Amino acid sequence: MLRKEKYMTFWEHTQELIQRLRIVFYTLIISTVAVMILPANLSFFNNPFVSYEPLIAAVLRMVRERALPPGVKLIGLEFISPIELYLVSSLVLGLIITLPVFVYEILKFVDPALYPHERRALYSFLAYFSVLFVSGLFFGYYFLVPLGFAALIPFFQMVGAELYISVTDFYYFVFFLTIMCGLAFTFPAFLVLLVKYRIIGTDMLTRGRRYLYFLLLVVVFAITPGEGGLANLLLFSILSVLFEVGILIAKRSEGKKEEFTPLLPFMEKRCKFCNKTIPADAIFCPNCKKSQR
Repeated sequence: MLRKEKYMTFWEHTQELIQRLRIVFYTLIISTVAVMILPANLSFFNNPFVSYEPLIAAVLRMVRERALPPGVKLIGLEFISPIELYLVSSLVLGLIITLPVFVYEILKFVDPALYPHERRALYSFLAYFSVLFVSGLFFGYYFLVPLGFAALIPFFQMVGAELYISVTDFYYFVFFLTIMCGLAFTFPAFLVLLVKYRIIGTDMLTRGRRYLYFLLLVVVFAITPGEGGLANLLLFSILSVLFEVGILIAKRSEGKKEEFTPLLPFMEKRCKFCNKTIPADAIFCPNCKKSQR
């Protein structure tokens, strides 16, 4: 018995996407409001007028206790600075909570259109990306942020300034450095993806290694401006190791070197069944002999 497949119109696909994005939007609103008002400890229910501390306030307190250097005091330069920080931090934490829901809804939307090998490649990329991103967040928060403050504090002493930092500058510095470091760590995941789909080849990467290392150096200085040589050297060393590991993994995805041909979207395509490269106007695959119509 032949399986009947349901084909949806463009408007039906659009409605489905809107519905899924609506779920993501509602999740973002609910999670943002929740971290703004929910208590961080259960003792609130025993004594609500004394022990109330919102969840976002507890998160900011932990960041402050961990990252704020000794002797440095935080000040609010503007009257609305604490309120702005409170709202922005709640939104950032809400986005973090909503991110898994967003990924799930997008995967459910595109999953029916994927071939099995495409589905495997997508889930492998997401797993690889997630591990690298979380590793980068931990590295940025626990290593780069302390090194950044350690490199900046001496300049206060050089110019005779007191150790007072704007509360928004402090938290935005921590958030920016941590998130950018997490994104920088995901570079090998995109590298493997580009090689896997034959957009670039590993031989191109090895020949242009010195240019890519220069690009990594530029990225390092963009992420850690003024943090000092130790922080720059540490981040550059780790990104270099990740780059080399990415090339090794990409070589396994690329297969045999003589079978590699760059992707030319307008001249060739992939067979729906054997995934081999075939001419764009081919009706039958030259390899498995199956129809592409």
